[in-house]
Amino acid sequence: MKILDGRELADYIKERQAKQVRALRQAWNVFPKLAIIQSGENAVSDVYVRSKQAYGTDIQVDVDVYTVSHDQLISTIQQLNADESVHGVIVQLPIEQPDMTDEVVAAIIPSKDVDGLGPKADYVSATATAIDWLLAGYNVTLRGREIAIIGNGRLVGAPLAALWRTAGHDVSVYDDTVDDLKAAIRGAQIVISATGQPGLVTEHMLQPGAVVVDAGTATENGKVVGDVAPSVRERTDLVMTPEKGGVGPLTVAALFDNVITSARKVADQQSD
Repeated sequence: MKILDGRELADYIKERQAKQVRALRQAWNVFPKLAIIQSGENAVSDVYVRSKQAYGTDIQVDVDVYTVSHDQLISTIQQLNADESVHGVIVQLPIEQPDMTDEVVAAIIPSKDVDGLGPKADYVSATATAIDWLLAGYNVTLRGREIAIIGNGRLVGAPLAALWRTAGHDVSVYDDTVDDLKAAIRGAQIVISATGQPGLVTEHMLQPGAVVVDAGTATENGKVVGDVAPSVRERTDLVMTPEKGGVGPLTVAALFDNVITSARKVADQQSD
């Protein structure tokens, strides 16, 4: 089995970003800053927030974390929208009241919506960008191949489908309304799964030589797991992401790329 290791690619990106941040801080006196807002308790979210804090430290991007009640979400976003020292604002999902997600992410102004989740965000979803980078980094050809995306969520499925369709690729999206997932994805040469349903994708669903990206995350018995069943990894004819270190590291890298771009725009305005 060939492994799509996002960590290796992320290391190269991190080196480039560190140089960009150093230039912004030294030459332009601009100090890139990301604000992360959390609401509610979620073990998976805590893991992701810590990884973003560590990444920010490595490349000298300041990361401030705000843990607030649901009632404080919108007002905190508005405060950070107005704070000129903050270049990116994200809400760590899921929030305490998931049915309010649309309203909450839409409150982030487009120029600071570095997760790319709002309807008018200036940036593409960080996770969608990460998957695109991962496949490009391993020279996986998308053009002329049948692509199946399982899950139509705001974090991965919907923005990734939009990104690839805009580029002219053959993309089919399947959500929980599909009757027979095995039959639906049988012909797919590239399969992206992002549902958060452990074990959804089994070894019998995938054609020989398929490229499989597991972008799903959930907790099972206290452990973070993906959508792909463990038995899939016993096949030797697939190209796929590892259990850890596939899409995640590149998602964080893509997020910080957007923060740096936002900070660079501020520097460019100062030079005008």
